[in-house]
Amino acid sequence: MAPGVLWRGALVVFAVLVPVLATLVLVPDWLHPPLDDEALRGVADAEKRIQLRQAQGQLQNTVRSTLLQAVAGLLVLVGAAATWRQVQVAREGQLTERFTRAIDQLGSDNADVRVGGVYALERIARNSPADRDTVRFVLGAFVRNHVPREAGARGPDDGPGERLPWLQQRLPDVQAIMQVLSRRSPSPTGGRRLVLSHVDLRSLLLDPGSVLAGSVLRHTDLSRARLSGVDLRRVDLTGADLRLANLREADLRDAVLRRAALAGANLTGADLTGTDLAGADLAGADLTGANLSGADLTGAKLTGADLRDAALERTRLTGAVSDGTTRWPADRRPPDHV
Repeated sequence: MAPGVLWRGALVVFAVLVPVLATLVLVPDWLHPPLDDEALRGVADAEKRIQLRQAQGQLQNTVRSTLLQAVAGLLVLVGAAATWRQVQVAREGQLTERFTRAIDQLGSDNADVRVGGVYALERIARNSPADRDTVRFVLGAFVRNHVPREAGARGPDDGPGERLPWLQQRLPDVQAIMQVLSRRSPSPTGGRRLVLSHVDLRSLLLDPGSVLAGSVLRHTDLSRARLSGVDLRRVDLTGADLRLANLREADLRDAVLRRAALAGANLTGADLTGTDLAGADLAGADLTGANLSGADLTGAKLTGADLRDAALERTRLTGAVSDGTTRWPADRRPPDHV
């Protein structure tokens, strides 16, 4: 050990011991001063004088014992604090090591290893609230970089890939990431919005109760995705491709689906209260029993759509396109076909 370290350690010990010893010597005498001859001048009996001095000495010893116990307790607290700090430092070191290892796994050429890295990051986020935003950003960046939706790759007249295998079969790592992101724990700081715009998530599978509320999925390809019962409140799906998607009983309150492609989508029982569907293509969509109260369907395409039993209170239908195949609620007079 370096001499400088030894000297610093000795100075610390000296700086602690001197005040402690001074306290043990001075405080008892200050609280219970020794009885000298002047203080006992009125006591004539020698034996009584001895007893009084002994009693005073016992009081001083009691004070010293109390001070020693207090010092011992303080040392225990200091030791506990030092131990806790060491545990925290060790824990942070372990989290850093686990995070680095998970990132290495995410960059592997082996799909199984990448999936393992995804779930390792999820565990880190669960155990460390401070790292949740970082983990979400890393997983979101992986999706944006690995499955971008190429501009012009598929036009509106192209089919929604009905024969395309489910995402969990084609890209199990991306499927795992979407599952992790949809069951994320709340960030202590509120967290940033999840942004997954312009990505290819065709045939995505999410369990009912999954949460993507507040996410940004502008122009994302979610055709034939199974999103039944998923929380999609306030999600921005402007221009997204949701053809043949299963959105049965999904929560789409206050979502933005302007110019979204929803042809043939299953929206039975979905909550679309206040949803912006202006210019959306809902041709052949099943909206049976859906709640469209306060929704904006301005200029939407409704040819062949099934709106039976749907709630249409305060729904804006200006310029909506329908025809004889459009099915309306029994208590709703169909508008003139446009």
